[in-house]
Amino acid sequence: MHVFLVYEFMERGSLYDMLRNDKEVIQLDWPKRVEIVQGVAWALFYLHHDCVPPILHRDISSKNVLISSDLEAHVSDFGIARFLELDGPNWTTFASTHGYSAPELAYTMAVTEKCDVSSFGLLVLEVLMGKHAGDLISKIQLLAVESINVKDVLDPHLPPPVYKKTVHELELVMKIVVSCL
Repeated sequence: MHVFLVYEFMERGSLYDMLRNDKEVIQLDWPKRVEIVQGVAWALFYLHHDCVPPILHRDISSKNVLISSDLEAHVSDFGIARFLELDGPNWTTFASTHGYSAPELAYTMAVTEKCDVSSFGLLVLEVLMGKHAGDLISKIQLLAVESINVKDVLDPHLPPPVYKKTVHELELVMKIVVSCL
């Protein structure tokens, strides 16, 4: 038996490329970024809860989120994905994009949905910041959610959000980041 994945062509390329292109990044306004986060969250929910057996992506990163012409997010690159064995051990070799892997995977080598969730948190932070979080990650893990000012981490390519609804959504997204990490 052979398994094939067929992808649609995504005109915009990867989220990584869009966030680093000065001309394209401004098209990703705050509401659109929230939609991208929601799209990736739904994709992971589907992989973890609606597939039988569940699928662990194991490489959630901005390079593996493709953007369509209408700026919709699509999770891609299932090269190191694996099925979650519900009745057995899920030991693995370390595989993930540098800077996105769950810290516990490095010392337990047990792959679970939590590995994808941790990577998702880092991806979401990158969507908010417009770049990889780097040193901010360790600070977030040590701080309480209430002590993080969302406006301090937002991408400087965009003006700060002015609508209360957008500010509220970004605050919720930041709480999700902290929960994932």
